[in-house]
Amino acid sequence: MKLSSLVPTTLRGYEKSWLRTDLVAGVTLAAVAIPETMGYTSIAQTPIVTGLYTVIFPTLLFALLGSSRLLVVGADSATAAILAAGLTGLGVAGLTPYSSQWLAYASFTALLCGGLLLIARVFRLGFLGDFLSASVLVGFLTGVGVQVFTGQLPDMLGIPKGSGNWFQQQIDLVENLGEIQWLTVAFAVGALAIILGFKKYLPAVPGAIVAVVLSIVVSAAIDASARGVAVVGTVQGGFPPIGLPQGIELSELGACVGIAFSCFVLIIAQSAATSRSFAMRHGQKVDVNRDIVGLSGASFAAGLSGTFVVNGSPTKTQILDELKGRTQVANITMSGVVLLVVLFLTALLADMPKAVLGAIVFLIGVDLVDYLGLRRIWRQRRGEGVIAVLTAVVVCAVGVEQGIVLAIVMSIIWLIQRQYRPDSFVIKPSKDEQVYANAEPGAQTLPGLIVFRYDSELFYANSNRFVDAVEALFDAAPDPVRWLVLDCSSITDIDYSAAISVRGLIDFVHARKAHFGVMGADPWLVTSMHTLGITEAFTQDRIFTDFDDVIAAYQHDASAGSGS
Repeated sequence: MKLSSLVPTTLRGYEKSWLRTDLVAGVTLAAVAIPETMGYTSIAQTPIVTGLYTVIFPTLLFALLGSSRLLVVGADSATAAILAAGLTGLGVAGLTPYSSQWLAYASFTALLCGGLLLIARVFRLGFLGDFLSASVLVGFLTGVGVQVFTGQLPDMLGIPKGSGNWFQQQIDLVENLGEIQWLTVAFAVGALAIILGFKKYLPAVPGAIVAVVLSIVVSAAIDASARGVAVVGTVQGGFPPIGLPQGIELSELGACVGIAFSCFVLIIAQSAATSRSFAMRHGQKVDVNRDIVGLSGASFAAGLSGTFVVNGSPTKTQILDELKGRTQVANITMSGVVLLVVLFLTALLADMPKAVLGAIVFLIGVDLVDYLGLRRIWRQRRGEGVIAVLTAVVVCAVGVEQGIVLAIVMSIIWLIQRQYRPDSFVIKPSKDEQVYANAEPGAQTLPGLIVFRYDSELFYANSNRFVDAVEALFDAAPDPVRWLVLDCSSITDIDYSAAISVRGLIDFVHARKAHFGVMGADPWLVTSMHTLGITEAFTQDRIFTDFDDVIAAYQHDASAGSGS
């Protein structure tokens, strides 16, 4: 065995000149990740220190097992929202947010998610993430963003957070506006101003960490907690607890698997899209199945180190790329820095106002609301825009977990709908090129000739629509049709049901005293048509190579005056 095979994929070919840049990028990334991951605990409703745990062992395991050189793995707002919504629906007596039992179920869900990812790797199911279309993902994350930023308003205003669904929580918020704690609001507004100010005028400095440090200093100096400002309080530091979560009721296993599955689909879709995007920017290839192994290891590490589900983070990966980080050495450095904070510096967090964490997460939620993306989808693909908006509404009105299920179902329905109702054309000659005209009644290629293109595979669900479309063209043609040729350049296979329909169409064409042919069929399709008995229904000389071949043969046939 070569020693090089023992080196993690993400670190192979490492150059010494990259080390300084990776170390600086890792330290800077830690400054961004520390306040963000602590803020995500307000979404997952787990103790603050568990947010820091997500970027220690989970990040390290992905760095050692994954393939992406840049993907940053840790706490994520969308999966945290799915987790919290799912745990809220469990029927476990006494299961309350921020409790040790709640955290146990959160960690258990992470273990289940790791198991699902491992199964996905063994059976090469990484393609499942492809069933969340980009438009549906935009709608889902927009809905999550609305839930996230509105969920932080009570902490930022110093008023009690309501219960129930999203609408009920907003009603409670409005009813309690008279109880606003103005010093709490001042801390929240100050944090927003600092973060946005640094982002605009000094983007190289993480504004969130500056806001956290200054708020702690001011809070301690004025004894903010004594003035009614809710603060973080004592944060249990020390090495992350290692071991299996305790107190899990096996009767809730099915429900926990459902929560884990929702997280699993989003993890595959979001992480794969992120790692592919950044790999392509640098001319690199990414192994999605290897990344699934890394993500599985990260989820197992989360479940065994007392924290919640982790995911690939597009925002932190973008930051790492902007910092010129080259490899996972940067993420390993970030993990080391965060571990030092957990071991030695958590006592400094006690005076941090919760409103500051709320402000940090508020901005994260706002960033998730992709208004421009929704508008672009709506303008360019109205049908997909409707699906994206519907997904966002369901996430807010019904719930995040239901939203992810809807997102999957709507993506699959959209895929089937595109195959069921594909575009179809009649091809026409025009000077030295061919023109694709919409297949509308009255369209023909030449007098007596129709070359028909159907942009989909032929299968049981769309074969009758295909036949109906061709028959409509045949009946409405301004000249008696003598040849009907099917362009098969978009068809690679025909199933048994479609074969029956095609043979019926050939009988229809022959009954009208016309000839049937195909063009552009690849060898596999020709073999398949022969096996299904389609080629027996028309002569082999009606299999054409391309459009020019069809035109030449038809014109020769017409000039011969035989019409055959």
